[in-house]
Amino acid sequence: MKAKIIITPKKAVLDPQGQAVLNALEHMGYEGVQTAHVGRYLELELAGNEPCTSQIEEACERFLSNPVIEDYRIEWEENAEG
Repeated sequence: MKAKIIITPKKAVLDPQGQAVLNALEHMGYEGVQTAHVGRYLELELAGNEPCTSQIEEACERFLSNPVIEDYRIEWEENAEG
């Protein structure tokens, strides 16, 4: 089982990296982008084919993200057999 974790700043938190990306896109002539958010992406390979949701959520809350200023979401993917 694989846990894919996406961590992004909360909407109400200033995101200077996202603003820099947005400014660069506008400066380079890309139109229509209204906002940009820069975050982190993690992949965890887990033993077995059952998601250990509570453990991964606890790790996200305690260690992998800062719940005061960041949101996270977890996507689960089964390992390919073969």
